[in-house]
Amino acid sequence: MKELRGLPSVDELLRDERLEAAPRAAAATAVRVTLERAREEIRAGADPGDLADRAVRELEEARRPRLRRVLNATGVVVHTNLGRAPLAEAALERVLEVGRAYSNLEYDLGEGRRGSRQDHVTSILQHLTGAQAALVVNNNAAAVMLALAALGEGREVLVSRGELIEIGDGFRIPDVLARSGARLREVGTTNRTRAADYEAAVGPDTALLLRVHQSNFRVLGFTEQPGVPELALVARRHGLPLVDDLGSGAFHAFEAEPSARESLDAGADLACFSGDKLLGGPQAGIVVGRADLVERLRRHPLQRALRADKLTLAALEGTLALYLDPERAIREIPVLRMLVEPAERVRRRAERLADLAGGAVEEELAGLLRAADPPVVGIVRDGRCLLDCRTLSESEVDEVAGLVREARGD
Repeated sequence: MKELRGLPSVDELLRDERLEAAPRAAAATAVRVTLERAREEIRAGADPGDLADRAVRELEEARRPRLRRVLNATGVVVHTNLGRAPLAEAALERVLEVGRAYSNLEYDLGEGRRGSRQDHVTSILQHLTGAQAALVVNNNAAAVMLALAALGEGREVLVSRGELIEIGDGFRIPDVLARSGARLREVGTTNRTRAADYEAAVGPDTALLLRVHQSNFRVLGFTEQPGVPELALVARRHGLPLVDDLGSGAFHAFEAEPSARESLDAGADLACFSGDKLLGGPQAGIVVGRADLVERLRRHPLQRALRADKLTLAALEGTLALYLDPERAIREIPVLRMLVEPAERVRRRAERLADLAGGAVEEELAGLLRAADPPVVGIVRDGRCLLDCRTLSESEVDEVAGLVREARGD
């Protein structure tokens, strides 16, 4: 058992030839971390082992990328913890082209002067949604907050009690309202809200009506929520804007998932939705609707802090372009392809994986698969590690099968 006074110095460990070959600052950091952990282990009565070997491993770990590709075998297509939507090849090509060189991000090539980064996706969003104008920020929460700040700061925003939702990681709609500077005015009840409730709540301090799509839950039984057409009538009578937070948003027809075009056609003045999730693009928040309202959002000081960067805009442009040909979009946007793929085709892929992997995968392999390169994430249930092939491509099936055999030691 090494005692604390017997530990080598930093300089002594740095004389190891494996550490001498590395950049000195990085090697010294790895050695200091190793020595600090060794002290803790000695105090706990443990032997820290070969410190030079540990410092080398610490240096290798520091160089290893932390954000890594993962094989998603959970069957959850839009998996928040696994990066949500994988990008289409067309989107990745746009990112590579724009990211590897200078670009006209905020330069008007025709006029030879400063331009707007919003111009690159505005026209295609107008085409896909029928909106007068569009704006892109870094996520949908930012889109909603910007809309509330620009249109309702210091005034009341009417929201149904049944739409005061909380989504992932404790994110709550009332918190967004508070941060925007607008004041929440709840209307109706948790399970039943009517257009008349909004009508009765409108007052001289009302700035707008907000409708929030119940993205990740449903209230069953005696329920009622007014649709966009009913709320639009209330808003029009009082000269107020109606903002529709669609949450995920989609350009492909999914059950119970409203599109921005449908929302605007039904009377919403602004619709906000995500660029990833069901759209299948990069993380982004998109606002479409009336030109005068979008312009107020664009000119608000908060917009600069929330705007999307050039790589996000490039990936979004590449994704949106695919939607101009709906059949191509289904073929090439991974999220759409996985969601509409027939179950029988998924079953055939699963049967092939079972054959290649040698049958059911034992629960104890789940940790080893997560530690593999690349990691495989499945679902542990009933003593088995389940590998769902809806979120695995044909080529990934072969890759997963090989990793399963390796984890077993075959």
